[in-house]
Amino acid sequence: MTQIVLRPLRRVARASWRPTRANWVPESSRKQFASTAAGADVANLPLAGIRVLDMTRVLAGPYCTQILGDLGAEVIKIEHPVRGDDTRAWGPPYAKYIKGEPADGPGESAYYLAVNRNKKSVGLSFSHPAGVEILHRLVQECDVLVENYLPGALGKYAMDYATLSKINPSLIYASITGYGQTGPYRNRAGYDVMVEAEMGLMHITGQRDGPPVKVGVAVTDLTTGLYTSNSIMAALLGRARTGKGQHIDVALSDCQVATLANIASSALISGKRDSGRWGTAHPSIVPYRAFKTSDGDILLGGGNDRLYGILCERIGRPELAIDERFKTNAARVKNRDVLEELIENETQQRTTKEWLHILENCGLPYAAINDIQDTLHHEHVLARGMVKEVEHPTCGPIKLVNTPVKYSVSKPGIRTPPPTLGQHTNEILKDMLGMSGEEVKDLRNEGVIA
Repeated sequence: MTQIVLRPLRRVARASWRPTRANWVPESSRKQFASTAAGADVANLPLAGIRVLDMTRVLAGPYCTQILGDLGAEVIKIEHPVRGDDTRAWGPPYAKYIKGEPADGPGESAYYLAVNRNKKSVGLSFSHPAGVEILHRLVQECDVLVENYLPGALGKYAMDYATLSKINPSLIYASITGYGQTGPYRNRAGYDVMVEAEMGLMHITGQRDGPPVKVGVAVTDLTTGLYTSNSIMAALLGRARTGKGQHIDVALSDCQVATLANIASSALISGKRDSGRWGTAHPSIVPYRAFKTSDGDILLGGGNDRLYGILCERIGRPELAIDERFKTNAARVKNRDVLEELIENETQQRTTKEWLHILENCGLPYAAINDIQDTLHHEHVLARGMVKEVEHPTCGPIKLVNTPVKYSVSKPGIRTPPPTLGQHTNEILKDMLGMSGEEVKDLRNEGVIA
């Protein structure tokens, strides 16, 4: 193997940190993320000027860094130069390649496209010393690093926090793992469904008399990504006061326990086991569940006596509101089965659309149960701008789910489509790290980059 010698990089001095609102980002990091979206005002985004080194794969980590990218951070995604992110192969479905340079394979997977917008892709092998040297250079230029390897796995590549904090003392280093950096399970790989099972969520999910089931989306991964992005932003605020970075240890298991919320609190306070699975129903509010219509289902929420009365009136059974068996919520819980059967006898007489019309503006919480296509074409979803079409460099026009939070001044959104593998390698190495074309060519010939 040819030995690759990288030209020493002139280290850019990072500005000292001062606890002021106007200057809480180092000058060396005040660079806008190049945008292909017409009129995108990156400078007004909350995280403009923050640079993130993304060493994550699959869902929790990429979801976290996508949130940071949506809010204006420049996210540099490090991928294996041949395989890329694991989810590039997780299909079908795929968005087919239709233009640009010919590409092998079926296209870009929908799974990958879901959580990698607003990022730049660098194909890089850090099993090669030259790849580690490049990462160390990037660390000097970044504010945040996010990784989701097993505890200690990056140490053999000199990419652990202890090493990198010496290279860049202001670095915020976030580690996402299944079970955390400590504890008896620290070395276990943790995937969403296993954590859902072990940390209580699966036991309380499913029909009342049915088996435990997983949530329809990898919710533990997603909540972990949310917790991590929130923790990173808090750490950046802390760094504005102290000038120092820190290590953030985030575990799927911890996040799942935290999001048991009131169910966990009930178990702790009562000392009793949970009440198991309730399907769409509520253990302590009746009626509060899905009811069959003549062509589907509708969810009705009679959360108090007044709302219950409205429900009785709208379904044409006003006498049920004054029936002694059902006058109070405690009585309704006691006689749950009888009341729910009476209500469903009525709801089955009409279509879901008819019930939506009957219940409109009555003050009662209600909702149709829609599938995903109906959701993505829902008039309110479209009115809120939650589906956007973007131009992908090789797949052409594709539709993506947009960022959900609206700001009065900043305009987060999809500035750039999810990148192809190694799409920005040359840009990052040449423009950010100052490498020559010859150096980049040698690295590519050796398989260090793609």
